[in-house]
Amino acid sequence: MFAKMTRVQTTKVFVYNNQIVFAVPRAKVSEAIGRGAVNVKRLNEILRKKIKVVAMPAVDDDSGIGKFVEETVAPVEFNKIEVKENSVVVTAGRQSKAALIGRGRQREKELADVLKNFFHISKLRIA
Repeated sequence: MFAKMTRVQTTKVFVYNNQIVFAVPRAKVSEAIGRGAVNVKRLNEILRKKIKVVAMPAVDDDSGIGKFVEETVAPVEFNKIEVKENSVVVTAGRQSKAALIGRGRQREKELADVLKNFFHISKLRIA
């Protein structure tokens, strides 16, 4: 449905923080969102869920993964992110940390699942 409406092939789709997140190639993000966010608004109405479009990193390097996490959790901000082999450490302030973890650790689990499925990162720590 997303590809039909936006004319952009999505590489990954997942749910984070009660939103459906579509990951598309960086060059196609603005095309997927549409002029005046018309594509996102139309999908919002059809699916009755919030929609977010993020850029999928071209290469699975540390900076690409960091940028992907930053775009996924936005508008929550964090101080820094460290990617080491099979683990990611996100450092944030007290309020941001609470928002990243979520009630019952729900958001932390969702983000850990996304990182595991797409980047084969087995451990997520929010400090």
